[in-house]
Amino acid sequence: MAIEVITREDLNEFRILLLNDFKELLKTNPQQTKQWLKSKEVRKLLNISPGTLQTLRINKTLSYTKIGGILYYDNADINKLLSANKVAANPTLFK
Repeated sequence: MAIEVITREDLNEFRILLLNDFKELLKTNPQQTKQWLKSKEVRKLLNISPGTLQTLRINKTLSYTKIGGILYYDNADINKLLSANKVAANPTLFK
């Protein structure tokens, strides 16, 4: 059985190759968010109660789709709702 000696340069070269492989994987397969969220996921995301989510539906503040008794919410609609209700910070307070 042959013994191979691994040097620091070998390990450094392996590290660089491994990091490059990870970078390529991240470029080709970006993190994808789910398009459709169930009620439980929306409540957790917005930190709201089931009643508050129901109020958002009743007031037509947040659109939804119902299929077989399960409610689905478009992630893009949730982001629009958050952006529409965004309150701008007052930068003069931080001077």
